Amino acid sequence: MLTHGGDIAGYFDQYGCEPLDFSANVSPLGLPEGVRQAVIDSLSTADQYPDPLCRRLRAAIGAFEGVDPSHILCGNGAADLIFRLVLAVKPKRALVPAPTFAEYETALESCGCAVTHAVLQRADDFRVTEAFLSYLDPAPELVFLCQPNNPTGQPVDRALLETVLQRCEAAGSILVLDECFVPLLDDGPAYTMKDRLDSPNLFLLKAFTKTYAMAGLRLGYALCSNEPLLQDMARCGQPWSVSTVAQAAGIAALQETAYVERLHRLIAAERPRLAAGLCDCGCTVLGSRANFVFFSAKPGLDAALRKQGILIRSCANYHGLDETYYRVAIRTAPDNEKLLAAVSQCMEE
Repeated sequence: MLTHGGDIAGYFDQYGCEPLDFSANVSPLGLPEGVRQAVIDSLSTADQYPDPLCRRLRAAIGAFEGVDPSHILCGNGAADLIFRLVLAVKPKRALVPAPTFAEYETALESCGCAVTHAVLQRADDFRVTEAFLSYLDPAPELVFLCQPNNPTGQPVDRALLETVLQRCEAAGSILVLDECFVPLLDDGPAYTMKDRLDSPNLFLLKAFTKTYAMAGLRLGYALCSNEPLLQDMARCGQPWSVSTVAQAAGIAALQETAYVERLHRLIAAERPRLAAGLCDCGCTVLGSRANFVFFSAKPGLDAALRKQGILIRSCANYHGLDETYYRVAIRTAPDNEKLLAAVSQCMEE
C-alpha cells in the first residue's frame, strides 16, 4: 500500500519499467526550466555548507508572500516542519480531521501525543463543517487542518477557519493550517489565512513540492509571527536541513510565474474532464477542488491498474476511509486519457 506519494522505484523493481504515476500530487509539467538551471548552477557550490538560516531564500519568500522574513522558517519539505513543530511544542493532546494527511498523526504519535479524530462524514462529501468546533472542548494544544483537505480536495470555509482560530486564541491552542495546496485552487487567495498572521496562534505550512514539481529537492516553509516558537523549532532539527541546491531552486521557483499560470490552465481544463470521465466509468467523484480527484470505486482498482502500468493512491489507510476510496493526480490530457481507458476496462472486469 502506498503511503508517501508514488512508488516508482518499487514498481520498477517488480516490473522492470517505470509506471504512469497518478499517485503523487505534483505538477505534471515537470521541473520548471529556471529551477532546473538554478540546480545545475548551484552544483559548483555543493562543496560548501549551506546557509543554515536560509537568509537569501527567506528574503525571497518574504517578498513573494508579503511576510517579514523573521516570520519564516525553511525546512526539508513540509513534513520536516511538521515534525519540528511537534518536537518544539511537545503537545499532550492534538486534534486532526479524519480523513486527512497522515503525516500529522505520525509526527504527533512520535512524541506520545494523544490524537483526537474529528470524523468527517460521507453525507457532507467529507467537508469540514461546524461540527468540527465541538471537538475543540477540551482544548487541544495543536489543531491541524489541511486547506484544501488531502485526500478529499475539499476546502474549509474561510468563516469557519476564523471561528476555529478565535477558539484557539481563547484557549491558547495553535492552529496549524497546511496551505500546501492553496496555490493550486482556482481562487486560492480567498482561502489563505495569510492575512491573519498577526495572531501568534496561527501556523501556516507551505511547500514547493506540488506547484513546482520539486518533490525530490525537499523544500518547505512555515509562516508564523510567533518568533519564539520558530526559534524552538529551529533547535529541534539539524542545522543544515535545507541544501544549497534546494535553496537555489526555491529562489528560482518564485520567479516562475508563467509556469504557474500554465499549470493553472492545465488543472482548470483537465480536472472536470477527468472527474466526468471517472463518473462515466462508474466511479463516484466526491468534489475535489485541488490538483487531484478523490473518488470511490470497487475494491482492488489500484491493484488492477498497477498491472497495467498505472499507479493511483489507495486511500484505505486513511482514518474514516476504506479500500473503496482512491485519489488520482491531474496529469496531461494524453496521460489522463490513458488512465480513463484503463479504469473503464478494470471497472468492467
